[in-house]
Amino acid sequence: MKPKTEAQVINPDTAEMKTNIAPEHKEIIIFLVDDDPLYLKSLEFEFCQNPKLKITTFLTSQACIEKLFLNPDVIILDYILTIPHEKALDGLQTLMKIKETLPNTQVIMLSALESVEVATNSLKLGASDYVVKNRDTFTHLKAHIKKHLGINSKEKELIVWDW
Repeated sequence: MKPKTEAQVINPDTAEMKTNIAPEHKEIIIFLVDDDPLYLKSLEFEFCQNPKLKITTFLTSQACIEKLFLNPDVIILDYILTIPHEKALDGLQTLMKIKETLPNTQVIMLSALESVEVATNSLKLGASDYVVKNRDTFTHLKAHIKKHLGINSKEKELIVWDW
C-alpha cells in the first residue's frame, strides 16, 4: 500500500488552508452534526458504507466549529441543536459561523420541521440544501451530496458516483 502524499496549499481566492492528497487517495470529508446520539449514529452507519468517505460526527455545534480547520467538503447540520452548553449555538447560528470560516463548504440543513419558512431562512443564510428528517433522509442526503460534489470537485466525482 502506498502512503498518502500530502501537501499543504493555501488557496489565494479564499485564504483557506487545504490539504491535497494524491489523487488515488482522495477522500470526501463529511461532518455530521446532530444532538441526538442515536440519529447521529444511524447516519454515520449509512455514510460509512462508502469507504472513500471520511465521516466525523459531532453532538454539539461548538465541537464542529473547533474542527473546521479540517476543511470538510460537506457538513450535514441539524437545524435544532438543543444540548445545553454555555457556548451552544442553534443550527442557524452554526451555519453562519461555518460560512464565515469556510464560505465554499456545502452545508445541508437537516430538520424534522417541514417548514417553508425555516428552509428559506436556511438557504438565505448560505445552506446548500434543506432536507427533512423522515424514512428517506439518507437517500435524499446522498442525492444532494452527489449533486454538489459532482459540480464542485471533479477529482472527487468518481468517489461519490461509485456509492
